[in-house]
Amino acid sequence: MTQVDVLLGLQWGDEGKGKIVDVLSPKYDLIARFQGGPNAGHTLEFDGKKFVLNTIPSGIFNEKTMNLIGNGVVIDPIILKRELDNLKKAGHDPVAEGKLVIARKAHLILPTHQLLDAANEARMGKNKIGSTLKGIGPTYMDKTGRNGLRVGDTTLPDFKERYAKLVEKHTEILSHYEGFEYELAEKEAAFFEAIEFLKTIPHVDSEHFVNGYLKEGKAVLAEGAQGTLLDVDFGSYPFVTSSNTTTAGACTGLGIAPNKVGAVYGIFKAYCTRVGGGPFPTELDNEVGENLRALGHEFGATTGRARRCGWIDLPALKYAIMLNGVTELIMMKADVLDTFDTIYACTHYEYNGETINYMPYDIISIEPKPVLKAIDGWATDVTKITSVDEIPAKLTEYIAFLEKELEVPIKFLSVGPDRAQTLELH
Repeated sequence: MTQVDVLLGLQWGDEGKGKIVDVLSPKYDLIARFQGGPNAGHTLEFDGKKFVLNTIPSGIFNEKTMNLIGNGVVIDPIILKRELDNLKKAGHDPVAEGKLVIARKAHLILPTHQLLDAANEARMGKNKIGSTLKGIGPTYMDKTGRNGLRVGDTTLPDFKERYAKLVEKHTEILSHYEGFEYELAEKEAAFFEAIEFLKTIPHVDSEHFVNGYLKEGKAVLAEGAQGTLLDVDFGSYPFVTSSNTTTAGACTGLGIAPNKVGAVYGIFKAYCTRVGGGPFPTELDNEVGENLRALGHEFGATTGRARRCGWIDLPALKYAIMLNGVTELIMMKADVLDTFDTIYACTHYEYNGETINYMPYDIISIEPKPVLKAIDGWATDVTKITSVDEIPAKLTEYIAFLEKELEVPIKFLSVGPDRAQTLELH
């Protein structure tokens, strides 16, 4: 029996997971998304075209690969329908091609979940966590509160009654948000139209589906969303997402046993970014940060929000590697640092009068000060590089420095957004 390889982000999301899943997908029979929802924005570029996927796994552009939206994902039927409609217009129809299935146990995002999200963020004011307002948090709350609606419920005769009961609960909660006004009728009409569309996509029991692939000796890749440092248990709580973004989340989000996990690909940028609120020890709130943002086009694929930028954070990366059991690293966006004569890496933190090399518990009220190591930049355009022997010596040195610090090999190097701009190092 084969094992499930896992691919996930090691920072605060936006590491470039979609591109790498697309690059790797020819090696896999099944790509399975295991957590998160339409707050994800996985960007893929090839043949002069650009696609942003929110819910659909990033393997859909490979004709031989099946794609599963797993039970750990929360699905907004309206956004999923829009996503598939847009793909169809661009000449890709994974539903008609029989390349997409959805887990019956995946939870549904209702229009009222989004309203609850918006009302809550508005009330929090300056303390808001930077939610994407997609209704993700309230949907996971209903899941753990045992009130949620699942994909499999849409085919039950009493689905509308179940829906009405949950909406009644939500409107009661919304009535306590003073001054919050909303219009539901139009959103509800679109929701039920999308539910009918959802029924045209095959529903499966993801745990049997994935394990069936493994039993047949087929190759499976689990695709994560967001990033390790946003994990609800191990991230910078409460500035986190609502799901487990780590390797452990692949087990619960698909229904696979821990001993079925094979290779773990950890993706990171050659620098760091973060969207929304929360701690960010290496943040550059200055001209250098602005420069990184402009060069890296650091604006959210889903929200369009400007990302906060900073130098690479090694204590945070080591933490993420440990939590996930990373076996191979993938470095993204090396090309963004092309014009820098000197770059920096945070090797330690100054925290409470001590020098430490790990992420402390109270990273929010006592902000760690990064200890930075200066590294020579390569000051060379690497976007046209097509083979490993063309990599500038200073970039090779940076990769070797990171491998020594992180104690895991860097298998792939990305030197641009296109799928072709990816070099295999080992």
